[in-house]
Amino acid sequence: MPDPSASYHVSSAVIVTMPHMQERVVAQLAEMSNVEVYAHEAGKIVVVIEGTSTGMLGESLSRIAVLEGVVAANMVFEHVETQGEISHDRRTDPA
Repeated sequence: MPDPSASYHVSSAVIVTMPHMQERVVAQLAEMSNVEVYAHEAGKIVVVIEGTSTGMLGESLSRIAVLEGVVAANMVFEHVETQGEISHDRRTDPA
C-alpha cells in the first residue's frame, strides 16, 4: 500500500529549440521517463514532468537543458500533492 504522506510532483516547462532541431528534440523528450510532450510549434515545446520530489523534476529539466538543439528550458509551474490527496480526490461521477 502506498504511503499516504508521500508527495507527488507535477510541473510544466517550456523548452525553446533551434527551429530546425525541434523534431529531433521532441523525439528525445519522448524517450525520457517521467516526461510527456504536451505540444510543440515554431521551436517551442511544452512538456509535463512528473516525479516524487522537486529535485527529481529539476534533474529532468537539467537533462533537457543540455540536449543538442535546446536553447532554453524553463519550469513554468509546479504542483505538489500527497499520495493520500491523490487517492481521495478521484472523481467517481460521470464528467
